[in-house]
Amino acid sequence: MAVTTVDSAPAPAVVPAKKLGRGYWAGVLRRLARDPVAVTAAVIILLIVLAAIFAPYVAPADPYKSSMIRRLRPIGTPGFLLGSDELGRDMLSRLIYGGRLSLVMGVLPVFCAFAVGSFLGVAAGYAGGWLNTIIMRTVDVFYAFPSVLLAIALSGTLGAGILNAIVALTVVFVPQVTRVAESVTTQIRNRDYVEAARVSGAGPFTIVRVHVLGNVLGPIFVYSTSLISVSMILASGLSFLGLGSKPPEPEWGLMLNTLRTAIYTQPMVAALPGVMIFVTSISFNLLSDGLRSAMEVKA
Repeated sequence: MAVTTVDSAPAPAVVPAKKLGRGYWAGVLRRLARDPVAVTAAVIILLIVLAAIFAPYVAPADPYKSSMIRRLRPIGTPGFLLGSDELGRDMLSRLIYGGRLSLVMGVLPVFCAFAVGSFLGVAAGYAGGWLNTIIMRTVDVFYAFPSVLLAIALSGTLGAGILNAIVALTVVFVPQVTRVAESVTTQIRNRDYVEAARVSGAGPFTIVRVHVLGNVLGPIFVYSTSLISVSMILASGLSFLGLGSKPPEPEWGLMLNTLRTAIYTQPMVAALPGVMIFVTSISFNLLSDGLRSAMEVKA
């Protein structure tokens, strides 16, 4: 499965502190609401999330109930709107339930990496010196490995399972978030208002909490959201390889694996999990692009 990474993605622009008030964020929301592509992506994501949350109420059948006499029914079969899989289970129900694991395995590692990477990057960027050297050279070591190979290697070492896959993906994304956080913090560290706070006697923790975090967390968060699409593809790839979720759990990557033998008999049914992965990933990517554009304040 081909995966594109965003290791070389540029860091989001830093907005001056005076603009990061309620008026600024209200302006961001207004600009985002005027972006039809971002709004469409947000609506698609919202529908997928709501369907996953309320799966027991919206799924038409039990996603685990199998029937060998009804296996591989085509799309549009009465009682099987999107057909059935290789064990006769309803595809629509399994796709809805599969959104739960797929979203968790795609979103949770990014938010964990956001928390850990922001802490390490802000510490390295503000402190500088030997602490910066230690953290950033360690990050460079992880950058020596492609994201896909690193995720597979870590998952294989830790063992198959959802929790181990989430840990592996978190480790993959922490260096990327750390590098962006360090870059943004380094720009903020030398701003006049930070120097003024330092001269006035404010301690490092106060300066970071009051003057630095409010300016760096926004750009870091926007960058992190762009990683969700990559995380979902990587998570699905791990499940496809048997390193993520295990049968009979419905998960889009695992469903692709189990349906690969049906590609010649029911290609449309076999492709449905891949379509869900694509639609969800591209929606997160488009929403992230829209959010980044909305946060750019032209002088």
